[in-house]
Parts: sequence; C-alpha cells; structure tokens
Amino acid sequence: MQRIVSGMRSTGRLHLGHYLGVIKNWVDLQNNNECYYFVADWHALTTKYDDTKNLRQDVVDVVIDWLASGIDPKKSTIYVQSLIPEIAELNIYLSMITPQNWVERDPTLKDMAKILRTKEANNSQISYGLMGYPVLMSADIMMLNADAIPVGIDQVAHIEITRDIVRRFNNIYKTDFFKEPKALLNNCSLICGLDGNKMSKSYNNDIKISDSDEITAKKIMTAITDRSRIRRDDPGHPEDCEVAFKYWKVFGNEEQVNIVKSECVNGQRGCADCKRQLAQLVNSCLKDIREKRKYYEAHLDEVHEIIQEGSNKTRIEAKKILTQVKNIIGMY
Repeated sequence: MQRIVSGMRSTGRLHLGHYLGVIKNWVDLQNNNECYYFVADWHALTTKYDDTKNLRQDVVDVVIDWLASGIDPKKSTIYVQSLIPEIAELNIYLSMITPQNWVERDPTLKDMAKILRTKEANNSQISYGLMGYPVLMSADIMMLNADAIPVGIDQVAHIEITRDIVRRFNNIYKTDFFKEPKALLNNCSLICGLDGNKMSKSYNNDIKISDSDEITAKKIMTAITDRSRIRRDDPGHPEDCEVAFKYWKVFGNEEQVNIVKSECVNGQRGCADCKRQLAQLVNSCLKDIREKRKYYEAHLDEVHEIIQEGSNKTRIEAKKILTQVKNIIGMY
C-alpha cells in the first residue's frame, strides 16, 4: 500500500474539470492506498492574498465537492493545509537548502506569475510567498513522506523539484530518510471549457459540480459546435465540433456517441437539439453527486468534523516526521 498525497487550492466550488481530471482518480486510488487529500489554503494566498473574504467558505465548498464526488473519509484522510503548522516549519528547513535557480525554473511558479500579470499594475509584483511556492509544495509532499503523487502528464515536471530537494536533503545530511516521490499518472478524461479553452472559473466557461440542472442546461446551450454548419440539415463534422461532441465522448457510451456522430454527419441532428440532449445526459451523470452535495450542505457540522478529524490525524503523523527531520539536521 502506497502513501498518496495530493491537494487542491481553496478556489471554492469545483467544476467538471476538477471532477474528471482529478477527483475521479482520487476516488479510485483511495480503495487500495493510504491517501491524504488536503485543501491548500496557504497556496491560495500566493495569488489571492488581497481577496480573502471567502477563504473559509471556499475551503468548505472544496471539501463538500470532494465528499459528494466520492472521497470517503473512512478511506481517505481529508485535511486543511493551514491546520498543519509543521508544514510551515519544514518549509523553512527546505528553503535553506534549495538553490534559487531551482525555484525560478519551476513551471508551477511560471504559471502563477502569469496569473498575477493579469491583475492591476499595483498588485502585479511577485511576492516572496509566490516565489517560494515550489518549496512549500515540496514541504506538503515531504511532510508525510509520500510514495507517490497523482498528476496529469502536464504536471510531471512539478514533482521533479520535490525529488531534487529530497535528494539534496538526503545528501547534505547523509541520510536516506526521505523517499523520492513518484509521479503517479492518471488516465482521467480531460474536458475543455464551454468556449473551447481550458475550463476555469476565471474564464467564465465552466460547469460546476454544484450547478442546478437548469443552470447546467443553459450553460451547455452556449457551447461551441461546428462553426461551418449554417442550417440544421447541413452535413456536420463532429470532429470539428469544438466542444459539444467532445462532451458527448466524455459522458456518453459508445452507442450514444456513434448515433450522435452518424446523425450529425448525415444532417439529421441540429446543433441546438444535440446540446439539449447533451444537457440531459450531463445532468443525469451528475444527479447522484448533486444529491449527495445537498446532504452535506444541510449537515455542515459533519463536514467540519471530517476536516478536524482528518487534520488532527495528519498532524500527529507530521509531528513524528518533523521530530525526525530536526534530529537529522541537529536542531536544538
């Protein structure tokens, strides 16, 4: 059984990109591994330090979406990053041994810097906290001495700095204490936003797990289809359908996808009708998740208890590891 560690920034209610690209994989992993999943509220401050009015609620919303989507607190440990102060102390020790150029070349930092550049000029400076983002990310992983980190193929490079820091720590202090965590590639479906770009709340092109059936249907009706099609009975080109047909391939079974493709090619299916049927399918697939979400929204005490219990459990383990780290370094 491997120890798995993974987290998400506290961005509030999650969308289908989170569900299909990350959470479904987490749900599968929890059945055969020791899984720790955390809400990264410190990481959220790297780009939203000046907008924290909803920070607590964002944490709760993320956890509710996890629970509704199948993360089982009896199988997985759910915790909040800021409730584990040992991570911050480990971050200090790791920052002392990490060369500056390692941090500057990290792709995560570059992505975060791009986000900042879209802000107003007086907020566009890269903060000390953002600069240290890759080291804090490594502290998150090393705090529990993880065996593996579930990531998409585009995120493998993000894990390499942690592996580099592990090797450097072990080499400097003549130990083999920390494991070199492996990148555990997932095979989850990827889904674009309704405009064809990456799905993101900031692009206003997302479908949230918590959206109602009506809101979901309304959003799907805005999805981009085959731009070359003018009339309903014009022959369509499913593979050129920028969004809608891609959604069919994610949510539909093989028979449904084949029917949609055949009717589109033969001019028997209009784009509006196609999207109305697609909305019904997506809502059907999300029905159980949304019902479960309503349960947790009505039982917030249970959600807070899950967070507290998971954080307490994690902190016990973190204290053990930090004590060993301090002994290895030779701290007082």
